[in-house]
Amino acid sequence: MRVALVTPYSLSVPGGVQGQVLGLARALNAAGHRAVVLGPVDAPLRPGVADDLAESFGLSPGSVFGVGRSQAVPANGSVARLALGPLSARRAWGALAAGRYDVLHLHEPLAPGTTWACLLRPEPKVGTFHRAGGEEAYRWMAPASHRAARRLAARCAVSEQARSSALVVAGGRAQDYEIIGNGVELERFSEAAPWPVEGPTVLFVGRHEQRKGLAVLLEAFGRLGRPPGAVLWVAGDGPETDALRRRAVPGVRWLGRVDDEELARRLAGAQVLCAPSLHGESFGVVLTEAMAAGTAVVASDLPGYAAVADGCGELVPPGDAGALARALESALADVAAGVGRGAPDALEAARRRARQWSMDAVAERYVAVYERILGR
Repeated sequence: MRVALVTPYSLSVPGGVQGQVLGLARALNAAGHRAVVLGPVDAPLRPGVADDLAESFGLSPGSVFGVGRSQAVPANGSVARLALGPLSARRAWGALAAGRYDVLHLHEPLAPGTTWACLLRPEPKVGTFHRAGGEEAYRWMAPASHRAARRLAARCAVSEQARSSALVVAGGRAQDYEIIGNGVELERFSEAAPWPVEGPTVLFVGRHEQRKGLAVLLEAFGRLGRPPGAVLWVAGDGPETDALRRRAVPGVRWLGRVDDEELARRLAGAQVLCAPSLHGESFGVVLTEAMAAGTAVVASDLPGYAAVADGCGELVPPGDAGALARALESALADVAAGVGRGAPDALEAARRRARQWSMDAVAERYVAVYERILGR
């Protein structure tokens, strides 16, 4: 089967949707299908650039198509990098027409730019909705977005929260949306060589912006009374990086952006993964990755995170630095003693739970959706 996976967000910038699209493409290709990825690329569209990008993503030459540069657009408490304008749409149409694909799989199909333009293509289309919250920005365009969504032959959502948001954005009934969670390439985390640590270590991974809650984590880490010598690894960057670094407490190590291999090794090396987001999380991919790596989880008690952790992590009220500090102290102590959340059987239970979101299993579910809309 020939499948084109389309993202509205720049492939040159790490992001949750981009990571899902690329991982799904690798899994589909490994299963014997022909999957390509199409989206914005913030580099000159000269010969060889897309193939270099494909190689860096673990895909074969000719598997990545860039539609042009992106621009920053505020969205849902974050910034989305989208390719807007007719030239990008024309490039997308040209690549899809030349490829003769059986199915177009549009991720965030109603986001402005690439995926919206591809809704007008004649091929059968599957739409996956990722975002949770931010429906207000779409309400004014609901009549048009509902009509556009009718061009989808199948609708999927990554969680109940994403489905609730999609019902506002795209209309329809709850039963019109099949929930297929985000996938994780489990072996990359379960088999990673742990990164060496200096002491009891907490890891944060994410964009440095208000909704990700890094400021709350830094306050909580500053309150830790024990264990002595604790270290906080902060991976990623963003608009608040400089301001947050100026207020950081001792023991914080600023890593900047890390590649996939280093991320997996850092997750395997840390004792605790902390995800302190304040809102807007439809799914907890980083929680699943930590569980696969055998790392204890402390996270905000958001519906998207709770659905993933389900007893395999410590959840605290969003924005409560005191509760977060207590949870981190407790988790680090448990891991050190091998009890509670840090007991071998608890970590193994988390690994087992993570397996249900293996990228191979997610790819199989999507193939079943593709075959259904094709009448096979």
